Amino acid sequence: YPLCALAVSDERPACHSMSRIYYRHLVGVTHTEEQAKKEAAMTMVVDGPNDEGEYFLRPGKLQDRFPSPYDNELAARAANNGAYPPDLSLIIKAAHHDGLNYVYSLLTGFKEAPAGRELMAGQYYNPYFSGGAISMAPPLMDGAVDYPDGTVATVSQMAHDVCQFLHWCGEPEYVERKMWGLPVFTSLFIAWITVTYHKRYLFGPYLTQKIVWKKPPYMKF
Repeated sequence: YPLCALAVSDERPACHSMSRIYYRHLVGVTHTEEQAKKEAAMTMVVDGPNDEGEYFLRPGKLQDRFPSPYDNELAARAANNGAYPPDLSLIIKAAHHDGLNYVYSLLTGFKEAPAGRELMAGQYYNPYFSGGAISMAPPLMDGAVDYPDGTVATVSQMAHDVCQFLHWCGEPEYVERKMWGLPVFTSLFIAWITVTYHKRYLFGPYLTQKIVWKKPPYMKF
């Protein structure tokens, strides 16, 4: 899983948080329970207070969030030339109306700045980013991870996988919602037919009858 691998890589240290995702969310989706526990245990989490009223560090557990790479916003800006790395939990839905394609283009769109275009120190040129100057270094490079099934780790392949993972983070119920769509709309269609027929059967006589006023014989006018 490229995103997880790159997050703990020494060559590409993580700079974005995913505060809405817990390690337990990975179970049955990208990891088995044992793999998720092992992944969580690789981080140290501040917990407490203990019986002495002190906070302490412990290995992560399934109920813990993904750790933030920085203690606070000021620390994040200081490490990224004043730019604040956004949280990635909902980035696919929040960044752009076409989030998947936008993030994919952003990850694969790093290029050399065109002639005459000057960038500040620590900035990189990406035509898909607003203004073209971005403080994030290219996060993907060929061969950065090893796929268990032997898939070649190209930038485009990893960018595709990262986008799919981020899409799941933003909408973990997406597949289940799509699976429920067919039976729900089928049931609604059957219910509509049933109600329509029942309405015509019950109210048909009233809707088709003709009311005629007949003057009584005793009325002479």
